[in-house]
Amino acid sequence: MNRLVGDLGVILGLSGSIAGIVALATGLRRRDARLLRSARIYAGVVLAGSVLAIIAMERALITRDFTVAYVADNGSSTTPALFNVATLWASLEGSILLWALVLAGYIMAVTWKFRARITDPMVAWALLVMFAVAVFFFGMMAGPIGPADPFVAFDPPVGYDGPGPNPLLQEHILMAVHPPMLYLGYVGFTVPFAFAIAALITGRLGEGWLLETRRWTLIAWGFLTAGIILGAWWAYEVLGWGGYWGWDPVENASFLPWLTATAYLHSVMVQERRGLLRVWNLALICATFSLTILGTFLTRSGVIASVHAFTESGIGPAFLAFFTLTVVVTVGLIGWRGDLLRSTGRIDSPVSREGSLLVNNLLFAGFAFMVLLGTVFPLVVEALQNEQISVGRPYFDTMSTAVGLALLLLMAVAPMLPWRRASGEVMATRLIGPAWFAAGVTVAAVLLGERGLAPLLAYAMGAFAGGAAARQLWLTIRRQGWRGLLGRSSGGMVVHIGVVIVAIAIAASGSNVQQAEFTLEEGDSATFAGHTFTFEGIRIEELSNRLMVQADIRIDGGPVYSPAVNQFFNTGRQIGTPSVRSTATEDLSLSLLVVPEQADDPVVLRVTAQPLIVWLWIGGTIMVFGAVLAAWPRRRDRSDPSPDRKSRPSASESDAKGRNLGSGGDRDAAVVDG
Repeated sequence: MNRLVGDLGVILGLSGSIAGIVALATGLRRRDARLLRSARIYAGVVLAGSVLAIIAMERALITRDFTVAYVADNGSSTTPALFNVATLWASLEGSILLWALVLAGYIMAVTWKFRARITDPMVAWALLVMFAVAVFFFGMMAGPIGPADPFVAFDPPVGYDGPGPNPLLQEHILMAVHPPMLYLGYVGFTVPFAFAIAALITGRLGEGWLLETRRWTLIAWGFLTAGIILGAWWAYEVLGWGGYWGWDPVENASFLPWLTATAYLHSVMVQERRGLLRVWNLALICATFSLTILGTFLTRSGVIASVHAFTESGIGPAFLAFFTLTVVVTVGLIGWRGDLLRSTGRIDSPVSREGSLLVNNLLFAGFAFMVLLGTVFPLVVEALQNEQISVGRPYFDTMSTAVGLALLLLMAVAPMLPWRRASGEVMATRLIGPAWFAAGVTVAAVLLGERGLAPLLAYAMGAFAGGAAARQLWLTIRRQGWRGLLGRSSGGMVVHIGVVIVAIAIAASGSNVQQAEFTLEEGDSATFAGHTFTFEGIRIEELSNRLMVQADIRIDGGPVYSPAVNQFFNTGRQIGTPSVRSTATEDLSLSLLVVPEQADDPVVLRVTAQPLIVWLWIGGTIMVFGAVLAAWPRRRDRSDPSPDRKSRPSASESDAKGRNLGSGGDRDAAVVDG
């Protein structure tokens, strides 16, 4: 029953996507408004199909229907209820199914948002592109030809019980929310990509398509940011290595589109205000979407060895072909429209808002390229020379430190710069306060014992950027009240503050980490990093899916913390579960390295001490909150983020009210999103 309903859902989603393409293409060719409006129906069909397939799979997982091969491979009667539901995205086929559901949701959202303008060729072409992407993902699941069919039949023997999801995915509640957040971000970039392609096809290459999609981009960026932060938290809480980011290839795969999307969100301001960087912005948003496809290929194809890559499959060629097609089509369209993409102005001075944003974009793009190079270079070498190599942390850490410090400096300076040209007097007035704040923070860090050059520079640049952002917010609130926090300008400054907090936490935790190992008998104590750790005994607990051995460790005579080692029944794997004491100033992470065989055996305990870890999660939360503020609708978006002078509508905003947005006589019917 579950297989039948699931297959029906996939077929329904695929059929609706194909019908949507046919209806829109025919409607555009014939200029038939009725056919164009029918896209709303097909969007509903696609969403209904994806929901039906999801329900069927979740029902199969919950009821342990081992006649579904996906459940037989990933489900188990002993898996706890929450993680049983989350098994949907624990492996290849389920994750593709989740992608299709999220994409269907975005298609329906776009259809509803632009329901009054669905006959506009810009909107129609954007929906057609989204339906085309949906065809690919539903086609991947369409059995028997699809390589990721989630409803393949299986004939379980009597008494069969599956292995359950990867044990690492059953260790923390964050696995219930981290992947969906990532997918909401990944798939969300389909919307601005679709409108960019629509702009290229229709030749309406003014600033209208930017206005259409900037809020969609902010929403996707916010979800992706949340997903990355939650993933780092999961790694820190579960993997037991005392770290939150290891430059793992799959971590990098999520980081790459975040970098290009962040660059895009900054550079669009230049195009909206000055009509510059048109080709650059199109390339950035198309690269962002393409990198989400590449990231899915790296994650789910089995071509890399990663703690995050839980599957091997034959989907690699299909995803690689789709990625290649996306790049070729994008480059071809940009080349075709080259004459219409010429900028209408130029950068008058490098010491200006647009000049600093251009440098900002070059740094983000260069950073993305270096991360991509370090991630795929081993794959290229292995493919060409049949040799296995790896690119280690020193490469990524060195690069990220240099680029990160430069970006923090630009975060401080760029919002203070006026458009076109900045005078020395204006800059001195605006930067003196943040500069003094940075100096004070640096002196305080030295007095507290910090001696490393890199962390001191991070504190100084971070305080400089944070002071500048706080100044901007204070000026805005003083002028507009608390309502002034809504909108892209103020939301961006809140994001900047979150980034500063994350950067300082990374610098402090990375440069001051301490780690030691102890062998303790029951009742023994050890002193490390100014703390006392007392081993009070072993507890053994049998759960539904594992045997858990816990060591009770009392810290500084206070609460007891219990790092554990879990032995999963179905797989026989042993997975450690750290126990973490978090305070505002320091985290103490405890991990068991050796499983005691008897209750009175000694334990081997690893202790990792890192300062300011909790501020990573606080800073990440502030970043997401800032994205919400930036995307929040207001009566009039302001293009000039500086509250030092009276705001005025940008050229693009004026165009949105009826002026020409095209270049060289091109008419661009701009539509402003809410």
